[in-house]
Amino acid sequence: MSNNVESKKLILASSSPRRQELIRTLQLPYEIRVSDVNEDTEPGLAPAEIVEQLSGRKAAAVCEMYKSELSKECVVIGSDTIVVLDGLVLGKPKDSQDAFRMLSALQGRAHQVFSGVACLDLSTGVQLVDHQVTSVYMKPLTDEQIKRYIQTGEPMDKAGSYAIQGIGATIVERIEGDYFNVVGLPMSLLSDLLKRLGIAVL
Repeated sequence: MSNNVESKKLILASSSPRRQELIRTLQLPYEIRVSDVNEDTEPGLAPAEIVEQLSGRKAAAVCEMYKSELSKECVVIGSDTIVVLDGLVLGKPKDSQDAFRMLSALQGRAHQVFSGVACLDLSTGVQLVDHQVTSVYMKPLTDEQIKRYIQTGEPMDKAGSYAIQGIGATIVERIEGDYFNVVGLPMSLLSDLLKRLGIAVL
């Protein structure tokens, strides 16, 4: 049967090594396709709206770029993650001073991590988009600890200037919510969306 849901391949629209590792754990057929999309959003959007809009934009861009190559039996997955402190979005640091500024603001208190997920079924044109939120509590840090962490190089390409799956785990006191959401791809939410498209992870 040509529309057998089990034969559908996942297409991850992301260059992130962390998302690629996570998609592999689903043990479903997948490919990586990357598109450079404009990640600017209009001012005034709520954090949830930002990540949902960008996730959808990433999935749509991959569909457009590779439409002649992709089989209809594919589901394209886009995802976007932001760090939010007091309603302010913290992106990737511009330089080490910017990383120091962000980490100093985060230390000793809680912030939120929002991840959006968009799943676009090429056979039906159905797109499902949702998001997940996790609260992250940082340890109080000295300036010296922050500088040493920045010297590892890990913060430099990460939203909020830290990676929970790296040495940044040592500066996180606790979290409330989905750990994988902080890594960059909320796996429980993704499996729920895929199930709604007829793809059973388990």
